[in-house]
Amino acid sequence: RFIAKPCAINLGIQDSGPHRAQPNAILEKVFTSITKSPDGKRLEGLSKQLDWDVRKIQRWFRHRRNQDKPTTLTKFCESMWRFTFYLSIFFYGIRFLWTAPWFWDTRQCWYNYPFQPLTSRLYYYYILELAFYWSLMFSQFTDIKRKDFLIMFVHHLATIGLITFSYMNNMVRVGTLVLCLHDASDFLLEAAKLANYAKYQRLCDAFFMLFGVVFIVTRLGIYPFWILNTTLFESWELIGPYPSWWLFNGLLITLQILHIIWSYLIIRIAYKALVRGKVSKDDRSDVESSSEEEDVTSNSTKGVFSTSSNGSNRINGHVASGQWTEE
Repeated sequence: RFIAKPCAINLGIQDSGPHRAQPNAILEKVFTSITKSPDGKRLEGLSKQLDWDVRKIQRWFRHRRNQDKPTTLTKFCESMWRFTFYLSIFFYGIRFLWTAPWFWDTRQCWYNYPFQPLTSRLYYYYILELAFYWSLMFSQFTDIKRKDFLIMFVHHLATIGLITFSYMNNMVRVGTLVLCLHDASDFLLEAAKLANYAKYQRLCDAFFMLFGVVFIVTRLGIYPFWILNTTLFESWELIGPYPSWWLFNGLLITLQILHIIWSYLIIRIAYKALVRGKVSKDDRSDVESSSEEEDVTSNSTKGVFSTSSNGSNRINGHVASGQWTEE
């Protein structure tokens, strides 16, 4: 409110939403009381009742759905808050872990377990992360609605469960590694969103490509071969099959499954952008476009990211969208 909004205004981002549908009492009643996406039979009936072309009615419903979507300014402010947190907590974690022995040797996570001291820096790192993910859990119901609501809900549940569980069982050493690894790419995605909202196309493309590389390297490379290796095998070897071993590793493997899903989407986006030179509309986009708008956007897009002709950005969830197909 006091930082992000003035920054957005200075960058020329206006608090204006998508094109609004023209007032129509009959269509508005259908939209609010019956359906927001009428089928072919209902469209034919409305066409006869209003003496409108079916195409025009479809466009009206599309515009009506879009006008309830958040503005670019709102999305910029949300992304700037998340960017600030992710960047700050990542550098805090790196600075803290750089001198920690288990950062360089994961077997140190299990030596003398569970009698390992909980330092003040480690405690604050954990509490800050837990508080943030709890805030995401609650704000997800009031923030910008995404089509990947369910998968993000599962992600937040798994993350909160892991943080709480590892803290209660004093598995904070391996927990800090998981947290730092996940924060490594998140701030890059938010930076790409900010650049897209501000229409800095080249910067946006660069941030997203960097995000994709870091995401895949950390989530498909370092995470399974570094984190899962120590929780599945090194812990079993050094302290044996402790009672909560199955639950703890089950949650970690759930995160790995989500990583694979998101990595697939990122790779698909990059493939379409590099091979075809342009990308189809995002299936998760929070703003719909008519076919005419899509044609104009596709033909005029030179960068990897793009905003639609109504000015609404399409970067969602964990994978950027818009001209990037999502995440």
